[in-house]
Formats: sequence, C-alpha cells, structure tokens
Amino acid sequence: MGRLEELRINAYLSEVARGYSNNSFIAESLFPVISSDLEKVDIFEFNKEAFQVYDTERAIRANSNVISPKGFKKHTTTLTEHDLAYPIDYREEEEARKIKLQVHATNVVTQGLLLKLETQCAALAQDPTKYPATNKIALSGTSQFTHKDSDPVGVIDDAKDAISRQIGQDPNTLVMGQEVWESLKRNESLKGLIANSTNKIVTLDLLKEFFEVENIVIGKAIYSNASDQFERVWGNNIILAYVPKLNARTEYDPAFAYTIRKKDALQIDEYEKEGNKVRYIRATDIYTPFLVGAEAGYLISNVNGTKGGNGGN
Repeated sequence: MGRLEELRINAYLSEVARGYSNNSFIAESLFPVISSDLEKVDIFEFNKEAFQVYDTERAIRANSNVISPKGFKKHTTTLTEHDLAYPIDYREEEEARKIKLQVHATNVVTQGLLLKLETQCAALAQDPTKYPATNKIALSGTSQFTHKDSDPVGVIDDAKDAISRQIGQDPNTLVMGQEVWESLKRNESLKGLIANSTNKIVTLDLLKEFFEVENIVIGKAIYSNASDQFERVWGNNIILAYVPKLNARTEYDPAFAYTIRKKDALQIDEYEKEGNKVRYIRATDIYTPFLVGAEAGYLISNVNGTKGGNGGN
C-alpha cells in the first residue's frame, strides 16, 4: 500500500472514530467537552461576583462605585494521553474486505476509549468525598425510593435548593443509574401524582415534570470487572448538576464539571511491529475530566434499599 493511500485510510478511520456514538455513554451530559489548543490548561473555579449586592447609589459629583474584583482561583494541570490498539494479522486481512475489518477495529478501540472516559467521569461524580457536606445525602430506611412511604419529589427539591443557594442557578441536569430508574418508574408516591391512569407507570417525561428538571439522563453503560463479571458504571445514585447551555463553552463558565480535550486529538493511525505480519489500528485521544465546581452538583446515594430490607416496600 502506498503512503498516500495509507493517509487517506487513516483520515477516513479518524472520521469514523469522531462520529462514533453509543447511547449508553452519557458522561458528556455532566462533563461537557471543552476543546483546548494546548495540553497544559488552566482550570478556573467559579466565584460569586455576579451575585454580590453592591452599593450603586452615587451623589452628584461623587466618585463612581467601583467593584473590587475577587478574581478566579486557578489550577494548572496537564491533559492525559489515552491510546488503545487492535491487532489485525495479514491472514485476517486476506480473508476479509480490508476497510470493513479496519472499521471494526476502529469501532472497538474507540468504544474502549469512550468507556474509559465514562468510568472516569462516573467515578468522580459518584464519589461522596468530592462534595461539600451541604451537597450530598445518603438515603436510608423509609427515605429510600424503593420504600412505599418515600418522597422522591421532596428529596429532589431539597437537592435543588442546596445547589441554587450555592451558585444562584437551579440544576438543569439529573443523571441516575438504571436501577434507580427502575424503582422510580414504580414508586408509589410518584404514581400517586398521575391522575386518571389505569396502568400507572412513571415515564421519563412525567419525571421531568414532577422534578422540574429539564434534562434527565439514565446511565446504562456496563463494564467487565477484574472477576470478568458485568457491573453498571452508574450505580445506585442520583446526581443533580448545573450544566451550562452555552454553545461556546469556556473554562470561565460556572458549572459542575468539564472534560477538557485537546483540539483534534482523537486520531486513528496504523503501525506494524517486527516481521510486518500484524498491523495495529490505534486510537489516540488526549483529555482529562475535571469536577470543577462540586457546589454546582448534589449527590444522592444509596437511593434504593435491598429487597426484604428496611428500604423495601
């Protein structure tokens, strides 16, 4: 294969990788992506200048009222490179149409990188130690959503109030694990809010109305653990957060979290090792997820009780 053909194929596979999507991956709902030209980046913490009540009255010929800027807290860090390669033996190439096999390899390594990002973001968002005491709660007993006397709307309202008191904005995004969604669909308190319904079951649209949250997302991704058992990436938790809706997001916008990615870093290339009998399709990306404002989020953990326990119906 000529060098020009290789470049064309690699460019095509890179576009395949950038267009790849998996509906089970929802990390960007909480960690929207900001592009950076450099790997060394500055992370700015939100301040409350815009919510300060200032003395704005001015007498005739008096000096203007001048704000004393508080400035931003800044953390400098370096983005991390991630890569994953898929081997294709020359005999496999002969047995398959080449581009099809390379596209398959591209999808596999791209999914591998996306799953890694998903688990990183989920680990940050579901870690109680990342949140201030005012922005987290662990449910127990009758407060757990599997209990017939639970009050999900009340729990969510308290969480929303905690966030708005911290940042002056209501949360606009709610992320939950699949098991939490299964219990909310059948929660007695929520079903009681549905009028004139024979087969009462809570839908996602109804949940948005009940909770008054614009975006509700269910994390369905799974991974294989060290024991080769499947586990859910998003567990028995709910995360509420304020996520900016700006078209051109920057590090200066108050928000719960970001993933900062080097511009055009997601690339697909090929390389060979000694003997030239195995060709590797490699995906490379450079990014790091950051939880930049825990006060813009709220973690509700231990949402469901165990069957037969105090949290059961």
